[in-house]
Amino acid sequence: MFKRPAEDIFRKFSVAEMLAAMDACGVEKAVITTQPGALDRDIAAFIEQHPERFVLSVLLDPRTGMKAIRQIEAMVKAQPVKLARVIPSMLDLPPNDRAYYPLYAKCVELGLPISINTGIPGPPLPGRCQDPMFLDDVCLFFPDLVIVMANGADPWWDVAIRLMVKYKNLYMQTSGCAPKYLPPSLLEFMKKRGKDKVMFATDFPFLTMERCIEEAKGLGLPDDVLDGYLYANAARVFTMTS
Repeated sequence: MFKRPAEDIFRKFSVAEMLAAMDACGVEKAVITTQPGALDRDIAAFIEQHPERFVLSVLLDPRTGMKAIRQIEAMVKAQPVKLARVIPSMLDLPPNDRAYYPLYAKCVELGLPISINTGIPGPPLPGRCQDPMFLDDVCLFFPDLVIVMANGADPWWDVAIRLMVKYKNLYMQTSGCAPKYLPPSLLEFMKKRGKDKVMFATDFPFLTMERCIEEAKGLGLPDDVLDGYLYANAARVFTMTS
């Protein structure tokens, strides 16, 4: 099995390199994750030089309480933030814990979607806290909160699908999942009831844009479903359209 060298994955990519990779694959816009607070020089360069091509997501720690609330408020006012992010496995804290709830309320107030990692993570981090079933409580309590399950939902794909059927504001992003390995049940869902529910993402640089887009086009999805998966669903949910 081919593995990319770590130095290729973890090195810094310049604005020019990123644009070249995007243009080669027909990627119109990319979401870059940053930490709260002032942007570091490298990330700021993407936003400053090409605001039409890059937007931000902010990775937050809900355990910090009001600090996280003030951080996301400040970032939304100052930068093109389109998404809040939390990663339960990094906290060993399921997303229905009360520590998250003030952040959820603030996202509703700001009209900001939030991505929540689901599925067992690849790295040696806690996995049980990322069972998508924990989101049942969250969706019930915050029906207006737009939630995106990030990194798929392996091995709980069918649970995630059932939850997306149940809740209109619950979506999935297949970041970190090579499209050729997506389960048949998800592909069937995308063709039918879930046409507007699933979004493409690569988790670049861990998976390359070129590989993921090529594999996505080989899934045999109808043209309208493929367009929703690769572009329209994310553009709508993250309000990135011009």
